[in-house]
Amino acid sequence: MPELPEVEVTRRGFADRIAGATITALRVGKPLRWALAVEPDTLVGRTVVQVRRRGKYLLIDLDAGLLLLHLGMSGSLRFAPALPEPGPHDHFDLVTTRGTLRLNDPRRFGAVIHVDGEDAPLARKLLGGLGMEPLDEGFDLERFHAGLRRRRAPVKQVLLAGDVVVGVGNIYASEALFLAGIRPTVPAARISRPRAARLHAAVREVLARAVELGGSSLRDFSHIDGQAGHFQLQAMVYGRAGQACRQCGEPIRMLRQGQRSTFYCARCQKP
Repeated sequence: MPELPEVEVTRRGFADRIAGATITALRVGKPLRWALAVEPDTLVGRTVVQVRRRGKYLLIDLDAGLLLLHLGMSGSLRFAPALPEPGPHDHFDLVTTRGTLRLNDPRRFGAVIHVDGEDAPLARKLLGGLGMEPLDEGFDLERFHAGLRRRRAPVKQVLLAGDVVVGVGNIYASEALFLAGIRPTVPAARISRPRAARLHAAVREVLARAVELGGSSLRDFSHIDGQAGHFQLQAMVYGRAGQACRQCGEPIRMLRQGQRSTFYCARCQKP
């Protein structure tokens, strides 16, 4: 699933190019997770003001209303002055005076929804429960630690939940916990402030590095121009079960948490 770094890399790839464009046509293919919520023709003539991100949602601000876009489990976007005829997995085209934005989503768990604004009921339902943005200045250590202290679940599960901090997906949670030296099974409520500070810094560092490297391409994800991300090639623990820890040489271990694979080093990460 595309996580925060992949969505941010995608946003940066077309946000400046599409800003100021006028919508000339919309094409909606097979149904996605949620319907567009308006007739496509009603958006023709609208202007794209800017493209923002909230968690794993892209927010395309129009001069009236906005589009909420989610890449789902397998989605990716393309933006170009001209694109070939849509294929069987191309489910949405936003045609503008500066190019076409196309959503390709083989599993169709993605979504493109029009709402009047962030105060609309559906927007509040999707965005209202999201935690702090880890790459923003508002990612506050005290709030982060307080959020951990309220949860008895294993710390990795709390990171994935998205209500304390948003966008720390499976790969990046494993990597941040390794960098912070914290075992993924430790109950979040037991994490001291000094350890929370290390994890807070590690989340920032891992996600920032992932954005610099273009995110992770494990299955379907690719950049706006079709290129793959490279973070997975530098992972310290993720996907490396049985291989030597790059830090101490101990074999990396794998366990299942909430039906997700977790990778860690038993020597470097303390319970």
